[in-house]
Amino acid sequence: MEIKRDLYLDRLIQRKHNGLVKIITGIRRCGKSYLLRKLFKDHLLTQGVPSDHIIEMAFDIFENEKYQDPNVFNPWANSRIVDDKMHYFLLDEVQLLKKFEFVLNGLAYKPNTDVYVTGSNAKFLSKDIITEFGGRGDEIHIYPLSFREFMSAYDGSPYDGWKEYILYGGLPTVVLEKNSEQKVNILNHLLKETYLSDILKRNKLKNIGEMEELMSILASSIGSLTNPNKLQKTFKSVKHSRITSSTITKYLNCLEDSFLIESAKRYDIKGKNYIETPLKYYYTDLGLRNAQINFRQLEVPHSMENIIYNTLKIRQFNVDVGIVPVNQRNEKNIPIRKQLEVDFVCNKASKRYYIQSAYLLPDEEKTEKEARSLRQISDFFKKFIITTDSPAPHYNEEGILILNIYDFLLKPEIIDF
Repeated sequence: MEIKRDLYLDRLIQRKHNGLVKIITGIRRCGKSYLLRKLFKDHLLTQGVPSDHIIEMAFDIFENEKYQDPNVFNPWANSRIVDDKMHYFLLDEVQLLKKFEFVLNGLAYKPNTDVYVTGSNAKFLSKDIITEFGGRGDEIHIYPLSFREFMSAYDGSPYDGWKEYILYGGLPTVVLEKNSEQKVNILNHLLKETYLSDILKRNKLKNIGEMEELMSILASSIGSLTNPNKLQKTFKSVKHSRITSSTITKYLNCLEDSFLIESAKRYDIKGKNYIETPLKYYYTDLGLRNAQINFRQLEVPHSMENIIYNTLKIRQFNVDVGIVPVNQRNEKNIPIRKQLEVDFVCNKASKRYYIQSAYLLPDEEKTEKEARSLRQISDFFKKFIITTDSPAPHYNEEGILILNIYDFLLKPEIIDF
């Protein structure tokens, strides 16, 4: 079954002929090779590009091992350029090519070449990969399947699909597996033998137990504010560990650098400034999150918040956690200052949206609670509450758009309703 990745395919198409090396990044098994060597190649062929002008190389195949030597690959690549027309190089697992940065920059410098690469070793699982190309790299970051992409391959209703997606996530190899037990096996194997192994190898870490414990703590508290000092106290009280906050900071950076988790900073909406700590952490794939804690603690409200965050990132929003300071009086009529939270402050170009994630809105009291922080925002950008029990999108009397989670996930244009 072919799963459409039109969002990323369009981003590749938009970057054609820009003179840069297009670098497709993302965690293992999220679909990088399939995007490049199947979907993008098919696009080129439908556009009339001759097949001999599409040059492919998979460096991880035994028969191609000799091409890992740049002194072998470079002459071979140049020999494939047969005329002045554009030639497209689709190179998979390019980190196996020695001195790949120099070789690819030289190849991309030619006027009739267009170079696209994927990689999945420690370097290519890092946010720093773009610096390896000295200004000649153009990164396209790919995530696991969004719910919309997931439903394109799911034979069932969105309601049943949601239950599956929130449990097993969106890694294509997991989604295409029909057997539930095998889905769990794949996730456990990938988590331990692939993702964790990459992190440990890249960063030369030796204490695998501490890293796994940190991953479990983060998995158990997605959407909760935390920082290294708070995490250190958790380690000390629960595990009687002497781990330092600086070590935890290092581990958090390693996890983020590998794209396994992402952090969201807090933003003071009224003061218009960032608050560096604490942060919120979200897993890039919920299936991996659930595997990390052995499929316990499957709290739908927190998982839903994680999915909304990932969806916004897939749609290329910059996403922060908002706070709105307000002055109040306590039960003794003493003035106090509180901070109300807005789950997400989303920015893209001139657009800004404020979003609250509310699993259920059973009554007016709950709706009032979720809307309270949004009402304190004095600007005129759009405000949303996303829930599971709204039958149709509608505005309340305060101009806040109440959205059903299925509409939000399946209809990207709905936020402009």
